[in-house]
Amino acid sequence: MRVDEYLKHDAVGLAALIRQGQISADEALSAAITRAEQVDPHINATVLPMHAEARRLLEEGRQGPLAGVPFLLKDLFQDYAGFPTSAGNRALRRVPATRHSEVVRRWLEAGLVPFAKTNVPEFGAKAVTEPREFGPARNPWNTGHTPGGSSGGSAAAVAAGVVPGASASDGGGSIRIPAACCGLFGLKPGRGRVPFGPGWGEPMHGASVNGTVTRTVRDTAALLEAVAGPEAVSPYPIAPPERPYTEEVGRAPGRLRIGFTDRSPLGTRVHPEAVRAVRDAAALLEELGHDVEEAEPAIDGRELTEDFLTLWYGSMAALVDGIKADTGCSDDDFEPDTLMLAAMGRARTAADYVRGNERWNKHVRALGEFHSRYDLLLTPTIAGPPVTVGRLDPPAWLRTAERMLVRTRTERVVTATDLVTKEVMNNLTATPFTLTANLTGTPAMSVPLHWSASGLPLGVQFVAPAAGEGLLLRLASQLEEARPWAGRWPGGMPSPEV
Repeated sequence: MRVDEYLKHDAVGLAALIRQGQISADEALSAAITRAEQVDPHINATVLPMHAEARRLLEEGRQGPLAGVPFLLKDLFQDYAGFPTSAGNRALRRVPATRHSEVVRRWLEAGLVPFAKTNVPEFGAKAVTEPREFGPARNPWNTGHTPGGSSGGSAAAVAAGVVPGASASDGGGSIRIPAACCGLFGLKPGRGRVPFGPGWGEPMHGASVNGTVTRTVRDTAALLEAVAGPEAVSPYPIAPPERPYTEEVGRAPGRLRIGFTDRSPLGTRVHPEAVRAVRDAAALLEELGHDVEEAEPAIDGRELTEDFLTLWYGSMAALVDGIKADTGCSDDDFEPDTLMLAAMGRARTAADYVRGNERWNKHVRALGEFHSRYDLLLTPTIAGPPVTVGRLDPPAWLRTAERMLVRTRTERVVTATDLVTKEVMNNLTATPFTLTANLTGTPAMSVPLHWSASGLPLGVQFVAPAAGEGLLLRLASQLEEARPWAGRWPGGMPSPEV
């Protein structure tokens, strides 16, 4: 199969060709590997090749609805037995996983063929993908810009045509932000919809979930269908969907009530391109017959963000301490920013953590009240076009504060922690819209409806009520039909071999 032919098909289409015998799974894999070799020197999307393992899977034979389709795994909390899950970290790069994560096992049961792992920021802690250990991933639409994070390697690979869809995860926007940056469709499932075990039950109290980034809505539906549903370690079962997700694609969404806003929840500047993206999406929705008006949940965005960060800091402290205990590594095996976030977690008390978590219910109720009046919330996914690589590197004064926190081990240095929090909040002004869906556990999606004047993608976000994945897929497929995006390709990438 020629690479230029490979690029014409999404995952569902490739699976059909393989099933019908028009191409072999080996041909599809060879085309995917060739494309990766063409573009990876430019975008640094993959960090761990698994080519021999992929060939072994094909020799065993693949079964399932997506049998033989090449796939990439995000190198963060998605374990593949016998291979490291580095999470962008030097110490974990040397530690092979002993078993598959449940979501990986389900993707394998669907017939997918993973052949590499994708680049991530260390522990997924940033909205850009620039780990010290592997170097920055770059946006195929303009390699001077970020593909977003933390699923930046996956998004860059899909946008460049390495695979039609790749695994992702989302703890603060990490599916939707890279999708928005790279011109892809990215759906964050709701809390408990997709398994995270067996090592985890509900990471970050359900704020973090597994998913994918894809070029087409039907691929996302098929990939979600393959993995959705509780497992033995799930804290509680949630109601199954009304119908298979694959049947939502092409189904009319009905006339929806949609509230939209282009105001940042933090009260900070939103780039005119992001405003234009939302206003244009609102006009398109009205053309499609939906009722659209300006409205937003009665949520204090700064308080919500601070409550999220309390959990985020605490999670980083526990993660760093656990890795040190398990591997015997030292501070030198972590990035300074990671150590700083962990120190911020230790600076907070258990009472701080509990109080912050209890306030989550306040935000859940406020969003629920909004959804009693509107079917969906429409916002920018990100507050402006993708930033340049290195743009969010900490300034020199923050490096000094980091050293104060980490070297002296005095996590209660008030001046330092206040300065760090201020800088973290400043960085979040680039991505202030995504945290709400994580904290409330609701499903949300980024749809690639807008490109900036300079040619950079800029997605818009829709937030649904609990169990609203089907509704999101119905609307997304309607938007995809009205304004197709899968045929748009970055112009700066190497041409496929013909």
